[in-house]
Amino acid sequence: MSPHRNGNLSVMPLQEFVLEGFQGGPQTQALLFTLFLALYVVAILGNLTMIVLITLDARLHSPMYFFLKNLSFVDLCYSSVIAPKALANFLSSSKVTFGGCATQLFFFSLLATTEAFLLAVMAYDRFVAICSPLRYPISMRPSVCARLVLGSYGGGCLNSILQTSFTFSLPFCSSNHIDHFFCDVPPLLKLACADTTINELVLFAISGLIIVGTTLVVLTSYGYITGTILRMHSGGGRHKLFSTCGSHMTAVSLFYGTVFVIYAQPGAVESMEQGKVVSVFYTLVIPMLNPLIYSLRNKDVQDALRRLGQKHTAT
Repeated sequence: MSPHRNGNLSVMPLQEFVLEGFQGGPQTQALLFTLFLALYVVAILGNLTMIVLITLDARLHSPMYFFLKNLSFVDLCYSSVIAPKALANFLSSSKVTFGGCATQLFFFSLLATTEAFLLAVMAYDRFVAICSPLRYPISMRPSVCARLVLGSYGGGCLNSILQTSFTFSLPFCSSNHIDHFFCDVPPLLKLACADTTINELVLFAISGLIIVGTTLVVLTSYGYITGTILRMHSGGGRHKLFSTCGSHMTAVSLFYGTVFVIYAQPGAVESMEQGKVVSVFYTLVIPMLNPLIYSLRNKDVQDALRRLGQKHTAT
């Protein structure tokens, strides 16, 4: 393909991008490498533990833990899409092919959106379990749970296709340096030669729709749940439900809060340095924290861990 011109700017078809990552000297890069590696290892171990635990322990074979296992799987894949390339970038300037960048963006967007939908599904599951306990076995039967999870992945895939195709249909200028530690829409729009207003509006509109829609599901579900719990006479039952729901609300607040800062505010594309720091939270810190949040505040998970440990000791 021959180069073409856009005004006075020569536009060459890019074959690869360079991820600039974080600024700083060798000591800063070494410190960041250690931090990223620690976060990634804990995220991998924590989410793998949750998946294995829920799979092996028959007492955790319920809709709530089915969704939690899928959340752990998404977090496991989610961090693995970002962390290895970021770690390599701390050691030396990391190049990524045009196709590789598009692939990373596709899977990142797919998994991030799927997580947003899964968190909403988990809130709906708790709403049905607490507010309509007699209908719960029918309302959340295995086939319904499977469809809800598949729908979450389907919504994530649709958003990912839209974001990736819109972004990589743009012509990119001669600079191929991405001011980020992974391929994401806002820093890629900075390299585009054409007007990116439509792309920014699409990013804002779709991200806003997903965040607002799923947040409404979560808030509505927990509004009804709170009312039901407050009407309960048993203090012990109330404490257990608040503890379980509190874990989920903590995970929801962390995820939606950080994603909103980057994608659902009009000025997000203008704040790359802030974006890098916030991105660390939802790409590595949150996948690392989720298993800890659900295990430390969940007696069922703690008991399952204890049983697994005793079984291992006995053998």
